[in-house]
Amino acid sequence: MKDLKKTTANAALAGVMAMGLGVMSADAVAAKPGFEKCAGIVKAGMNDCGTSKHSCSGMAKTNSAKDEWIYVPAGTCSKIAGSTLKQKAS
Repeated sequence: MKDLKKTTANAALAGVMAMGLGVMSADAVAAKPGFEKCAGIVKAGMNDCGTSKHSCSGMAKTNSAKDEWIYVPAGTCSKIAGSTLKQKAS
């Protein structure tokens, strides 16, 4: 029972911390060197940044939405079925 309470508390804390990261400035989500933006492969709630439908990371409502994206290592996006390269690595 103690393990369940500890696990639940840890999950809640991680969620709160993740929500805090979503309100960081635009500079924090600027292009990462060696990474590229890859759209169409994101699982619900796992996107890296906002779109025209919302302004925060972690707000993707559906899996594989065409406008939701995540950072992947450079050269990876073109190798993933159903993906679209939004921005090449800087």
